[in-house]
Amino acid sequence: MNSSAPRLSSAALAVALGTVFAALPAAAQQPAAEKERCYGIAMKGKNDCAAGAGTTCAGTSKMDFQGNAWSYVMKGTCLKTASQSSPTGFGQLKEFKEKKA
Repeated sequence: MNSSAPRLSSAALAVALGTVFAALPAAAQQPAAEKERCYGIAMKGKNDCAAGAGTTCAGTSKMDFQGNAWSYVMKGTCLKTASQSSPTGFGQLKEFKEKKA
């Protein structure tokens, strides 16, 4: 078989893929199993999803630290992440009603 198309060696392909993955943010490279939803930590319009009635999904939270809007965080860090609206002062693994200031 004599093809005129250039071929990449295994080594060249590995280098090319390594370059692509190195350019991705570290969080994007983590398997989904190593992340968890953390409610009450997202800033207005910066949530990953679930932002309550009248919203659709990502980027639709109406206020900072909205209790029913979540963002993905590394597993085990949610309950250590500050939240100004949470009853405990930290992110929650389930949605909650924001405390009054």
